[in-house]
Order: sequence, then C-alpha cells, then structure tokens
Amino acid sequence: MHIAFVSNVVYPYVTGGAEKRIHEIGSRLAAWGHDVTVYGRHFWDGPPEIMNNGMTLRAVAPEADLYSDDKRSITEALDFAARALPSLRRRLRNGEHDIVVASVFPYFPVLSTKLAALGTETPLVTTWHEVWGDYWEEYLGSLAVFGKVSERVTARTPQHPVAISGITADRLAEIGPGYDDVAVVPNGIDTEQIRTAPRPDAGYDVLFAGRLIEHKNVDLLLEAFDRVCAGRDLSLGIIGDGPEKERLESQCESLSNADAVEFLGFLDEYEDVLGHMRAADVFASPSTREGFGLTFAEAMAADCSVIAADHPDSAADEVIGDAGFLTPPNADALAATLESSLDDDSPPADPVNRAQRFDWDAVASQAETIYQRVIDSESATAEPISDATTPT
Repeated sequence: MHIAFVSNVVYPYVTGGAEKRIHEIGSRLAAWGHDVTVYGRHFWDGPPEIMNNGMTLRAVAPEADLYSDDKRSITEALDFAARALPSLRRRLRNGEHDIVVASVFPYFPVLSTKLAALGTETPLVTTWHEVWGDYWEEYLGSLAVFGKVSERVTARTPQHPVAISGITADRLAEIGPGYDDVAVVPNGIDTEQIRTAPRPDAGYDVLFAGRLIEHKNVDLLLEAFDRVCAGRDLSLGIIGDGPEKERLESQCESLSNADAVEFLGFLDEYEDVLGHMRAADVFASPSTREGFGLTFAEAMAADCSVIAADHPDSAADEVIGDAGFLTPPNADALAATLESSLDDDSPPADPVNRAQRFDWDAVASQAETIYQRVIDSESATAEPISDATTPT
C-alpha cells in the first residue's frame, strides 16, 4: 500500500498522542513493506522532505504555534488546511497514494483532505480521538456553537471513520450519518520499552501522570490520598504540568500530609515517566474525560495497580477491563479504593497481560487490515470495516 497520513504536527518534533500514533503505526507499516508519507508542518531542521524511520516526512506548511491562550489555535488549523490542499490535490490526482488517513482533530485539515481527494479513487480514512459534543460549551463558552458545528460537519463528510475507543465510536455514530458500526483501533504502547525503562532511585507508593487540567480531578486524588496517608508512611508523586498546577500546589499546602506529596512537573524524557510507573505500587487517575486513557495502558504494562474513574465520558473501563479498579469520582470512594490497593488488593486479571493487547505491533496490524479493506472496497460505504475492533 501507498499510505498518506495528514497531520499538522509530526512526531518526534512535536510529542503529542495523535502524532505519536501516526509515527508508531506508520513506521511499522513502512517496516512491513508499505510506502508511507506524512504530510505536516515543517517542525524539523533541514529540507522540507526527509526520511524518518522508513517514512517520508513532507512539509506542506511552515512551523507555527499550535496554541493561543492555552487553547488550540483555530487560525493555525485553517492555515495548515489551506496550505496542505494544493500539494495533496496534485499528488492524489497523480495517483501517488492508495489511501489517505487524516487525524481528527483539528477538523479543517480533514475537510481539505477530502477536497483534495475529490475526483480521485483515493479513499479517506479518519482517526477520531474524541467526540466533544457538549464539552465544547466548557471549552469555548459562548463560542461553543462554532466547535459543535465544525465537529458535526466533519462527521458528516464522507469518510471511513476509525475511533480509538468504543465510547468515541458510539458518540461519532450519534452525529454521523450511517456510522452504526464504527471501527475501533486503540492507541498503543511499546510494552518492551516500558518493561525495560530505568527505575528511579526511589519510587512513590501512588503516582499520577497527566496534564494538570480540571477534568483530571487531581484535587480529588490529593484529598483522598491525604485521608489514606494518615498514620501511614506513604508518598504521592504527581507528574505533569498545566493550568491547574498553582491551584493544586496551594491545595496541597493545606493538607495534613503535604510533605508526602511531590510535584515533579513535566518530565522531558518519556522513559523517566515509565520508570516512575515501574517503581510505583499504584497508578491513580480519577479523570472523568478520557477518549482512550493511554497512561492506564502504560501503567498496567509497568505492573501497577491502576485506579480510574467510573464515568460515562471516560473510556478507562475499555482499557483496564478487570485488570484494574474503577471508582466513582469522589474523594470518599477514591480513598477507599486507594487504601485497599495499597493493602495488596489485586485486580482479578493480570494487568501486564491486559496491556499486551495495546502493544503497537498489535495496533499497527489492526490498522493495516482496515486500510487494506478500505482500499479493496468499491465505495466509502460498500463494506463495514469494524471487524478489526479490539476485543474487550
């Protein structure tokens, strides 16, 4: 297959989850004999077209700031969509690619990719990481209508949608016509890298890793940990940065066991995060909005007892299954689950074995199956592509 990925950001020059997914799947597909090209912004030094891990990285727009006032820049997304269109259009018309895969979100590059493919035989696959719906009101306030409309227009654009979780697939089916059986290909992890990550000199009993934003509910974790910590020699490490950091640090100062909590900030080296997971006993993240929940899979592979929030807006239950613990997102329930986990209450299933299903090799194989099936189909709706969904 000749596969084109479209993403304004390109890993490893920008290190987010969506671009890492493209890198991990794309590099494996390239190693398996497929021709892979990534169209993105010019975040690397050197010429606009380079080879990286067997893939062609092709810059169709210059480097640009991705955020404005701590929110993704609409101007940047529009600019990238406009700049990517001519190059994609020319190459798709020349038949250089059998399939084009666009990441959602932002939405506008998906729409320009579809425009580029019009009149050609190149099908469009989209990767949906989340469907925001009413969350737009929290994110944009009075401007939420524009986010909702953009999301719905993108969902109703003819495409082969792939979701990273069942919850995202279900929500996409609610706003997209005919999406009764959306394919699910999860995000992945490198289980070998996790198993061999160097441990720090001293580990924490309880660990959190993630962006410090409101729906991660780190404030609940601090409160619950403080209760459990009473009369016990325990430690909590919090890895990450974000707009909630100052508020959380202030809350921590008021805790009875503030000295048992350490904010590590953002760790530049991914292996340092993995090492802390390997050294921890419990990984706890009471986040109520997770399109997938990659840190849960990483922590399971590191043989942590994982605690996640039981919430309809989180796919945590899909990731951990019965290899971890789900708890209502309140301090009382979280404290009780923390205490039992720290007292060696093990989940029914082995977390390491559960994590193996999310290894990047398995994920890339699922993606390969779907891409080939799309290419072989007579039209964008001729054949359902959901057979490769990850088993629960």
